Amino acid sequence: VTDHIKDVCDAWAKEGYETVSPGIYDRQVRNFQSSYGQDDIQKSLKLRAANNYDNTTMDVQTGIDFLKGRDAGPVYATGYCYGGSIAWVAACRCTGLSGAACYYGGQVIEFIDEKPKCPTILHFGEHDESIPMDDVRKIEAAHPDCPVYVYDAGHGFQSDRPTHYDEAAAKLAKERSLAHFAANRG
Repeated sequence: VTDHIKDVCDAWAKEGYETVSPGIYDRQVRNFQSSYGQDDIQKSLKLRAANNYDNTTMDVQTGIDFLKGRDAGPVYATGYCYGGSIAWVAACRCTGLSGAACYYGGQVIEFIDEKPKCPTILHFGEHDESIPMDDVRKIEAAHPDCPVYVYDAGHGFQSDRPTHYDEAAAKLAKERSLAHFAANRG
């Protein structure tokens, strides 16, 4: 969990949502913390490669069950980058979600044959060098019931890193996600 993800959780909390961010690498490194430094990025990539989606799905399901047990109201999954792919897989495999918002999930294409169990929207950057627009169009064609939004931005447009952040795209994507959640209160 990065400081950025903690900030993202705080931002969602300010919108009235109770948030949980699963420690998806805890099976490998307990309480793993990461920055955007090159060494941490490389460590994260190695951990991600060794962490399958069955594990991350269990982690997300545990978070859903925790929130449901607190009677927190509707539960939604939101993720960014790797987390965007995790949110997609969670929408397809987990129970108890009222909706999902997936931001620039590069591995969603690997799960294109899976169908979300809850209303799901996806956000991508048109200038994302790591996610081909052909993949985005394939996802859109395979899931016409899942709105796919493409922004005039690159990868990580919602990120706090100045080299990635795009204010207009971030604001519009957040508005769309909030509207999506409001429309799907379970």
